[in-house]
Amino acid sequence: MQFQSDMLQCSVVRPAVTETTALGAAYLAGLATGFWKDIDEIKEQWRADRSFKPEITSEKRKDLYEGWSKAIRVTQAE
Repeated sequence: MQFQSDMLQCSVVRPAVTETTALGAAYLAGLATGFWKDIDEIKEQWRADRSFKPEITSEKRKDLYEGWSKAIRVTQAE
């Protein structure tokens, strides 16, 4: 997540429950069966685990991006 934050130059928040796809399905099932009253009740369940803020310089970010772009070009079929 730190890498994403650095490359996107924005803060990234990791939720306490990282299995968000399964959790989302469970929340939808709970709404459908009446276990959860509404979306606001579900929102109250969400908790952040950790936040990541950009930490690298623009120059380092550019170098990493160029390396990634080169790797993509090399793997593409001609």
